[in-house]
Amino acid sequence: MTSSSPGELGTPAPALVARTVEIDPAQVDDLLSLLPSDDPVSWVRRDEGLVGWGRAAELRTAGASRFDDAAAWWSELTSRAVVRDEVTEPGTGLVCFGTFAFADEPGDSVLVVPSVVVGRRGERAWLTTVGRGLEHLEHALVAAEAPRAPGGIAFTDGALDGEAWMSAVADAVSRIERGDLEKVVLARDLVARADGDVDVRWPLRQLSSAYPMCWTFHVDGMVGATPEMLVRRERGLVTSRVLAGTIRRTGDDERDLALAAALARSSKDLEEHEYAVRSVADALDPHCSSMNVPEAPFVLHLPNVMHLATDVAGVARDTRTSLELAASLHPSAAVGGTPTTAAVALIAEIERMDRGRYAGPVGWMDAAGDGEWGIALRSASVSGDTVRLFAGCGIVGGSDPEAELAEAQAKFVPVRDALGG
Repeated sequence: MTSSSPGELGTPAPALVARTVEIDPAQVDDLLSLLPSDDPVSWVRRDEGLVGWGRAAELRTAGASRFDDAAAWWSELTSRAVVRDEVTEPGTGLVCFGTFAFADEPGDSVLVVPSVVVGRRGERAWLTTVGRGLEHLEHALVAAEAPRAPGGIAFTDGALDGEAWMSAVADAVSRIERGDLEKVVLARDLVARADGDVDVRWPLRQLSSAYPMCWTFHVDGMVGATPEMLVRRERGLVTSRVLAGTIRRTGDDERDLALAAALARSSKDLEEHEYAVRSVADALDPHCSSMNVPEAPFVLHLPNVMHLATDVAGVARDTRTSLELAASLHPSAAVGGTPTTAAVALIAEIERMDRGRYAGPVGWMDAAGDGEWGIALRSASVSGDTVRLFAGCGIVGGSDPEAELAEAQAKFVPVRDALGG
């Protein structure tokens, strides 16, 4: 295993050997069922995507240089690797999974190359094995032992209770209304403790089942089901799904349709959404020869909430990898605010918690630089018997603290339900 101390690339290890072979898609109808407890990683949506386990190589880094460190390490690793790829699809050959800290400080970031990766896309499926020699290149696929549900879950407030967090929201609104900034995203955390170590595969399976339209992910303890694609790069096409503006569902179809129509007309939510779309379009524009930015958002319906959503697309003009594009987008207005510098400074001042990797890029990349990076939303950090859940809300002028608290509570629901809480 290769590793590095924070902010350093470390000494290169012997070259990796990777082999990708095509397999029968019927073998991988349920990708998550293949995952053992040995360092599982996941990026799955609608029964397609990538899962993996084991660690053939790893980079840990931190600080303002975390994205540059990761890009340099991956470039060095792939340039020396021996790859036999019989499938040649995005996500075949040598693949890494990553999860990155939201802020420059504190927080650590990780890139992992699994020993085994299984992928499925449409009618094609594949198996990639990675190691330091030839002995690893044969691997039989079998369903792993099923995970156990966590027991004795108890929830407590994180850094701020509801009242204190509403006070922070009110403070942010007053600063916005006096012109200090236009928008800020404030998050809060909730802490769950179980009566034993939590098997991350349990919430992973529950999230995938309940939220099939989201990207269900796990990398190095960071687990969630994100509805937001920060950036996808595939054979020269760059896309990003922007979400901002949220309303909670009631479970009554007629009522929810009326709420969706109200969301689509809400000046507060449309303003918040416009900031987010503009920040993504402005960040991608230097790297794309042409771009399509829809004039109006659509309403994305999820089981617990509805969001205003816009899909931005462009044609890459340079060779920047998907990770480098993700770095240029982070933090977008959807998770930081506008202007970025003022919003991030206000978050550090009044949010009063370490976000860790919450709202940072999470996803995967192959040796060609193609990949998918979501934003770690509807997510939690799992460590031993402790799970730290996160939820955030976009605050603009006129935001109501009680309504924002209700929205944050709704955004806790996916992971909370997945834990059985």
